[in-house]
Amino acid sequence: MAGHSKWANIKRRKAQVDEQKGRIFSRLARELTGAARQGGPNPEANPRLREAIAKAREANIPAGNLQRAILKGTGGLAGAQLEESLYEGYGPGGIAVVVETVTDNRRRTSAAVRHVFARHGGSLGEAGCVVWMFDQKAVITADGEVAEERMLAAALDAGAEDLARREGDYLLTADPRDLDRVRAGLEALGISVKEAEVTLVPRTTVEVSGDQADQAMELLAELDALEDVQRVHANVAVE
Repeated sequence: MAGHSKWANIKRRKAQVDEQKGRIFSRLARELTGAARQGGPNPEANPRLREAIAKAREANIPAGNLQRAILKGTGGLAGAQLEESLYEGYGPGGIAVVVETVTDNRRRTSAAVRHVFARHGGSLGEAGCVVWMFDQKAVITADGEVAEERMLAAALDAGAEDLARREGDYLLTADPRDLDRVRAGLEALGISVKEAEVTLVPRTTVEVSGDQADQAMELLAELDALEDVQRVHANVAVE
């Protein structure tokens, strides 16, 4: 029985890993399709697609799947029509939340997002109600082992606007148009770039604590786990 139990546990863990990998692949494929539809299939002329391809390769998405996702975005492959949508709302403690989605069924996605907000003490708002609280920025995560003085000099030379620490790494922000220039500048100096993307950054943050903090984190985690959700942004700061 012990051997059977161990085998069952291994199968269950493998199933969980496979399910998580499937969600990641699906999300990345949708991002590839959306990026290709928005800016065309040439990654040299489409920064968003270039970043999506880099992330897909890091996740070991098969080359065939990658190409099919791009073709789907440019109309070169039959399939369900994907649509990008933005949802805005409020969470516990009055935090602002922006949810980016890519879906083939807006009604299904809207219902799912609304349900998660309601489950965790939040509410959806009208278009434009909170997105103005965020700025679109290039965000680059770099190797935290680099000496601070060296990183400061590199960030200034590369054209970054700000530099901060996050979870042991350096976090640089820049104008979205300067994403490639900042990343290339760091890499030219031998500084490893772990991630680079254009995303929404809150102008100010709202502090929440206790039960509200727990509820806010649960809201954001459950939104992020939805199949059609690509990114979740919030101006929350947990005390």
